[in-house]
Parts: sequence; structure tokens; C-alpha cells
Amino acid sequence: MPALPLALGIILLFDVLRVFLPSLITLFGRAGETPAELMGLYAALWFVLPFLAALLKPRWSLYGGAALLLLARLGLQTGLEQLYTASAGVTAGLVFLYGCARTLDRHAVARGVSGGLGAAVLIHLLLGNVDLVWRDGVLPWLGVLALCAAFAASLPQAAASEDLAPSSTWFLFGPLLLLTGMYLLTPPAPGLAGTLLPAMCAAAFVFTPERVATLPMAVVWTVLGLASLVVPAVPLTVFLPMAALTAMALTARRARPPARPGSALLGGTLLFLVATFAYYAAYDLDLGFPNTLVPVTVSVAVLAVALVAARTPDTPPPAPEWVRLALVAGVAGLVALTGLRSEPPLRPKQGDTLTVIAYNIRMGFGLDGRLSLDAIADWAATKKPDVVLLSEVDRGWLLNGGHDGLARIADRLGMRFHFAPAADRVWGDAILTNLPVQVASHPLGEHDYPTGAQAQAIVVKVGERELGIVNTHLQAPPGQAPEVAAIARNLAAGLDPAAAGPDSGTPMGASGSPAPATPRPVLLAGDLNIRSDDAAGLKPLLGAGLTDPLTALGDPMTSPADRPDQRIDHLLISKGLTVVSAEVPRVPYSDHLPVVATLRLTSLDQEG
Repeated sequence: MPALPLALGIILLFDVLRVFLPSLITLFGRAGETPAELMGLYAALWFVLPFLAALLKPRWSLYGGAALLLLARLGLQTGLEQLYTASAGVTAGLVFLYGCARTLDRHAVARGVSGGLGAAVLIHLLLGNVDLVWRDGVLPWLGVLALCAAFAASLPQAAASEDLAPSSTWFLFGPLLLLTGMYLLTPPAPGLAGTLLPAMCAAAFVFTPERVATLPMAVVWTVLGLASLVVPAVPLTVFLPMAALTAMALTARRARPPARPGSALLGGTLLFLVATFAYYAAYDLDLGFPNTLVPVTVSVAVLAVALVAARTPDTPPPAPEWVRLALVAGVAGLVALTGLRSEPPLRPKQGDTLTVIAYNIRMGFGLDGRLSLDAIADWAATKKPDVVLLSEVDRGWLLNGGHDGLARIADRLGMRFHFAPAADRVWGDAILTNLPVQVASHPLGEHDYPTGAQAQAIVVKVGERELGIVNTHLQAPPGQAPEVAAIARNLAAGLDPAAAGPDSGTPMGASGSPAPATPRPVLLAGDLNIRSDDAAGLKPLLGAGLTDPLTALGDPMTSPADRPDQRIDHLLISKGLTVVSAEVPRVPYSDHLPVVATLRLTSLDQEG
């Protein structure tokens, strides 16, 4: 089975790559402290180095790259120099694939690539989006050792062949890797249907790669996927990887001598890197075009390759294999069922106090660069919070490894969550609470800063009273602070969350007179990117009737977490609220420190 070592090697490479990408941000980049150009050059280095494999014999590339990839994957499990181990592992994996491109029979390539990527996605979904590399203990180690041992044992099956896959087949590996990482790692929608769709596609990768290799299907997958980019409410972007797989399988059926299959492979992976940076850099730099053009361009180019390949087919697609189709349905169904979560029950709270945590979690990556979702949840549980307000919540960015951090934290805390997209449909802010709650998200103006921002307008019931909460992460404070101040005023005036947007007017009743509303106290919390000593920056918020109680409690610093010298994470309150206690614990689970406070609802004629 010459496809087996290729499939297992791709699983290992995909693991390493999804450590390499977030390590660029959290360790090399330190979340914006390093110039983007320098980060790009560092990343490109490890994708360019594999071109030196042209100086090696193909078998040396295959076996040497495989050995180094094994060492890198085992090293990552120990936590050894995460950034550099992952970087070297990416280069080693690409050298291994270079060797495969110059030795493997073309009929094994599509099966190996599809089987590897499909299995990697299925494993990721089965593990609840938290891969073995981020887990400690004996069982994760056993799983990694078993995978590495299987890879090593399969290498002798990678027999040299004269019938190599065309260069176009190997070039498409990069686009396929990009689209798989962007659209299959996490479900596009909650619930059984949302989980079933990516699981179905991943299972089809593993069990039926030949069945999708027809030109009409390539066109159908592409049209459906691109339509979903235009209409995000239709979660069909999972079909873009299917289109790329179809194109790869079509090209592999062409019996023509490849020109430079190894170089084509590495060129495709360079395209992966450039497209990844272009897509995610758009949230920090104005590129002059919407970043959705990146996957659109890649998908259209992939379809063009499929159209050319379909003109000179070598082998017709096989007849339907119902056993394989049944396996696809069965595996996809099992994976989808494991991804379901039961909604915790509502727990109304009596009395007049509640505990709140406000935390910018940096996508769940701690100061050591390791994914800390479980540690965040376990620490938060010790505070017995009624409400948890999170910023920089990632629900599946490839750049951060494709983890649904919000669901992971909420499940571990046993809390309901309400997510609000900001920079992307899977990146933003969230509230976790089991109190009766109403939530609406209001987009904030960009104000010449490309990273999107929103403010959650929230009303929770505490006993028989209502508390308004504004949860936000400001990216352009001078323009956005007045907008969230307006939301706070509207909530304080008694408006419902959906009607409390910054552009909302006074709600009118059926008779045309102002609709009656009951005033309520308001809490505004989050990473405001305004220093606590910046009077001008805080002026719009304080002018909305809010006060900063942490100033009187020692003005604790919150950023950066390892050497805090400024407080940009805030908890501002209106009349009718009093801070019973507050702290900023020194925990290493993000580049920010959390703010924890116990609040008491008082009379609205009292200062907070």
C-alpha cells in the first residue's frame, strides 16, 4: 500500500503545521510586537528550505524527511522549544513530500493525500478540536507513539515507481491543504447538521476519493462552496475542499510524464503560505481588497486546473462501491454524534450579587505558546462565576490551529454561551452564563482599522432585577468608545438588547409616544485598549454615567500578563452597582490578565 506512508506522513505534517502557525503569533510575533514583514520572512524560510531537497536523491528526501518529521512530532509532544521544533517539522514534512512526489506511483497519490487529510480532520473532530499535541498524560502519548510507529513501519511500502503523478497533481496539494484547514477543521454551524457536513466530507476523503473525481462534481462543489462565501448563512464552504480533492484526483489520472513534480509540490505549499498570510493579514493591514477574494481566487484556479485535466483523462472513474459509501455515512454519523453538546439548564439566581470574569484569552494560547483552554476553564471554575465575558475567542481559524475554544471552555464550565463574530464568522467575543439572558450583537465602526469589532448588548436577570452588560473588545478606541457608550446609555435607559445599538433612537410605542422602559444598572467590560490613566480616551465612557471602580482598588495592571505595566482591560459600572470585591489574578493563560469582580445590585440612586 504505497499510499499508506503518504497518508500517515500528511497526518503528522498537518499536526505540526497547526502548531507552527499559532506559534508564529504567540511566540515569534508576541501578538503584534514583531513586525508583520519579519514574521512573514521567518515563516517563508521554512517553506523555502525544502527546495534544497533537489540536491538529494529522491529516496534520501523521502526517508530523511520522514525521520526528521517523526522527531519533530515527538518533540512537540514533550513541549520542546515549540516554535523551532514546529518550524523544523514543517520543513521536514515538506522534504518528505518532495521525496514522495519523485518516487510514488500516481495512482497512490490522490488516495494518500485524501486519506491523510481526511483522517486528520476526523481525528481532530473526534478529539473535540483539541489535538493530542496540546494534551498531557499517558493516553495522548500512547496515541502519538502509535501513529509514529505506524508511519515508520509503513515507509518500506513507499516503493519507487516510474509512473509518477503529474506536476499539477502535486501543485494542488497546497490549495487543498489551505481549503481543508479553513473549512473542515471546525463545523460551520452548531448542531448535528453542522457537525455532520464536515465529517461527511472528511470521511469521503478517506473512503471514496475516486468517486468525486468527475468534472461535473468539481463544478458543483466549487459553485456550492463559492455561493456559501457570498451568503454566509448557508454553511456550504465545506465543499471547497471537496472541489480541490476532485481536481487533484482528476489530474492524477493523466498519464503524462511530469516535468518537476517535487518543485510543483513545493510551489503549491508556498501558495498555501502566501494565501494564508494574505487572508489573515487583512485583519491587521488594509490590503485594498476583501480577504474573501483569497479563497475565491484559489478555488477558481483549482477549478481551472480540473477543467484542463478533464480534457485528457486516462482512467475512467470506477463504478459505485456501496460498501465505501456506507462507511462514509457511518463514520460521518459517529463523528457528528461525538460533536454534539447538550445545553446546560438555566439557573436563575436569587439575591443581589453576582461574580463576573472579564478575560481576553488570546485564542486560548498561554504565555508558553501552548493551548490553554482546559486550564482557563479549570481556573475560571474556581471563581464560581455567574457571568464570563471573553475577548479574542477563536472558533476555528486555521491560523490558530482550528480549535473551537469557546465550546471547549463552555463545556468544561458547564455553561451556556452566546458568541458574537467580530473580525470573522469564527473570531470575536462571547458571554457564558446560565442566568436568564437576552443578547444582541452590534457591529462597531472600523474607523480606518481593518480588524472588525462588535459590542454585545446583554440583559441578565439577577433575582427579580435586570442588569445590563456591554461586552466588547475595542480595536479603534477613539471612534468606537463613543459607540459603546451609546449602547451603555441605551441599556441603562431600559432598552432591549436588540434595540440598544449605537444608532438606535428612542423606541416608540403604538400611539407614537416613547415606549415605557424600566431603567437598569449597567456594566461595561472587556479589553478596551484604553489605559486606565488615559482621561481623554475614557471620557466618552465616563460621560455615559460609568465609573471605574478599580482605580480605587489599587488600579491593578492587566497587560502584558508576564510583566503588567498598564490596565487596558476594564470593568466600568453605572449607578445601581457596587463592587464588593475585585482582583486581577496573575495567571499565565493569555497575554492579558483577567479581571474578576463580585458585584452587588443596589438602588439606582446610589453611585456604583
